[in-house]
Amino acid sequence: MERINTIEMFDEKIQSENPVIVKFYADWCTDCKVLDMFIGDVKNEFSQYNWYEVNSDELSGLAESYDVMGIPSILIFQNGEKLAHQHSAYTKSPEEVSAFLHQQLG
Repeated sequence: MERINTIEMFDEKIQSENPVIVKFYADWCTDCKVLDMFIGDVKNEFSQYNWYEVNSDELSGLAESYDVMGIPSILIFQNGEKLAHQHSAYTKSPEEVSAFLHQQLG
């Protein structure tokens, strides 16, 4: 998963004509560490998409601008627009994340 380090890089990556998946996280977040333990299998299932990660603490204000109120959160972007958002309460298992992505991406 490619890490996004700047707002400019984020803006560039979400302009993709194909959907991209962005994980918002923080280093101190226990649930984020749990997500990291299983996200590899989900990434493999959806390997046709580009995956990115954003540390919410490092890019101040970015999470808030996309209504990310809890982490980890999974967002889908295409052509610069947020298409879908799975909030932190629903990212507790690989089944939840996979079901969300299947629902949104087919």
